[in-house]
Amino acid sequence: MEFGILFTSHPNTEAEPYPHRDVHARVTQQILRADELGYDYAWVAEHHFSNEYGIMPDVFVYAAYLAALTKRITIGTAVVTAPLANPLRIAENTAFVDILSNGRFALGLGSGYRKYEFDGFGVDFEARRDIQEELLPLLMDLFHKKRADHQGKYFKFKVDGDYEMFPHSLQQPHPPIFLAGATERSIAVAARMGFGLFLSSWTPFAELARQAAAYRAGLEQTPQPLRANPARGHVDIARWVYVAETDAKARRESEAGIMRNLAHFSSGHTSGYLGTVSQDVGASPRDYDALTRDIILHGSPATVVDKIAQLRQMSGVDSIMLHFPPWYGSDKAIASLELFAGEVIPKFRTDAKARAAAVRPG
Repeated sequence: MEFGILFTSHPNTEAEPYPHRDVHARVTQQILRADELGYDYAWVAEHHFSNEYGIMPDVFVYAAYLAALTKRITIGTAVVTAPLANPLRIAENTAFVDILSNGRFALGLGSGYRKYEFDGFGVDFEARRDIQEELLPLLMDLFHKKRADHQGKYFKFKVDGDYEMFPHSLQQPHPPIFLAGATERSIAVAARMGFGLFLSSWTPFAELARQAAAYRAGLEQTPQPLRANPARGHVDIARWVYVAETDAKARRESEAGIMRNLAHFSSGHTSGYLGTVSQDVGASPRDYDALTRDIILHGSPATVVDKIAQLRQMSGVDSIMLHFPPWYGSDKAIASLELFAGEVIPKFRTDAKARAAAVRPG
């Protein structure tokens, strides 16, 4: 298995007072530590216009900055809000950051779930999936053909003849590309177009297993040219994670913060959110004990190892994307990441090596 961390650049409004510039130094410090600890990915998320969630207007700018500071970790976007973007700019910036990072870039896309962001840019929130579904084939044409002539409902552009898209990415035919999804529609699009799949941090295990199975069944529909995506077939599940020496200590240090975060996601700020809490696909809750049963990965290293093993057995997950709110404080967040890297990740790395050795020819 692989392990990454999702960073939303959500300010701790008590420790990082208005206008919250300090959030970026704190998140960068955590990403640099994740690089040192051996995490596979640092995922950064686009968000606009609110200090109640992330402050990250341009993930490509930040990814390029991080690429210069890090040594081995892959920098990824989770996600670029596709309906707010232009496919030409996504393709150009993806290739450029891939070059600047020496092939350490992955692109994650999603349709968005915060209406106020769409209102701010003057984009129809209800049309977001239609916009995304016009954009995605254009983006893939640009990666594969480097040219496009398109006159559609939402996008119009012409790059052909003597002109083509530059630069060309280091990873060919393009870096790994993922699509976030939780609806049947978005999961089907991800499979049909050969994208890797991001699944939501709030969805219970049983529903994650159903969604992953639906995605894998749909991969047969991927046209041959799109099967070259390095992320195709890869399921990456986001989970709220906090690890301490004991279950009791983890609860004591994280319960207030995770419940505060849950209250925000249960509010009206997250219309259409991937697996939104208000849609409640599992048992209806939600107190801390209910969350620990089949949603969050909080507890001692042994408890978290058992939960990941259960999730892997149920869903066949390829990668876990660790996520945590800002309310624990940076020191505790880093201590949790260190404990996870030291006592959780090795359990799954060892399993992978053992399986590889078992099938290796004598």
